[in-house]
Amino acid sequence: MEADFVILSLTPILIGCFAAMACALPGNFLMLRRQAMLGDAISHVVLPGIVVAFLFTGSASTWAMMLGAGAAAMVSVLLIEGIRRLAGVEPGAAMGVTFTTMFALGVLLLEGSGAGAVHLDVEHALYGNLESLIWLDATGWESLVDPVALAGLPPELGRMAAVFALIAIAGFIFWRPLVLATFDEGFARALGLPVQAISLGLVAAAAMACVAAFTAVGSILTIAMLICPPAAARLLTDRLPLQVALSLGLALLSAVGGYVLAGYGPMWFGLPNSLSAAGMIATLSGLCLALAAAFGPHRRAA
Repeated sequence: MEADFVILSLTPILIGCFAAMACALPGNFLMLRRQAMLGDAISHVVLPGIVVAFLFTGSASTWAMMLGAGAAAMVSVLLIEGIRRLAGVEPGAAMGVTFTTMFALGVLLLEGSGAGAVHLDVEHALYGNLESLIWLDATGWESLVDPVALAGLPPELGRMAAVFALIAIAGFIFWRPLVLATFDEGFARALGLPVQAISLGLVAAAAMACVAAFTAVGSILTIAMLICPPAAARLLTDRLPLQVALSLGLALLSAVGGYVLAGYGPMWFGLPNSLSAAGMIATLSGLCLALAAAFGPHRRAA
């Protein structure tokens, strides 16, 4: 039983945890800047970038996918700003037009190209393939100290762990400038801080988290983790460090609890089939937000 858990469940749970936390960290500041929908836009617009990168390179390698998706995310930011300025519409409307158009373009490219032959299709784009990221070389807990078995870990685990560590370290180093630029942009400018560069760096961090998480957990979980844990944490406290810590805790709770409920919940009710892990994780994170909105101490002020 323990060996089955290590082989089938350990790595998907860890990947889900790292993806959730990597998305929650920049999500806190996007929400405070009233730009939470920007994360939604990024998670949608990476799809055409991934498909175009595959069509140009003929490869589904990690670097090709990340470069294509990162380029698409930056293009979307420019499009949103261009539509807002040229058409004179509010930012939310510009975001809506941009991410729905680019996501539709990505779906059309998927359906009209040969990308589905390498498991790059609409189903994987929406729901990811978290359940399939198993550790076939493992034999039990002793595999955690076996170099041969560790070499067979799914590459998504190392990628998500590295992205989370990079975002966490950058957030720690640039914490004070980021907080100042988020809460008082005018004061930050008066101090000589590069406000535009800080904003671009935040968008880049969110794009990096979305791109790294996209192929493993899909766009549904990415969107949920960018918004739900930070929003729920904000309803529980008005102290930013505690908010960030709570958002990480809620992200972990949703990732672990959602995976367990997706895999074992139906069996508890005598049902034969399991559920989508990414979908259940997103559902649980939404439930946490609903409970925080109903019972959180800061629900009226938020």
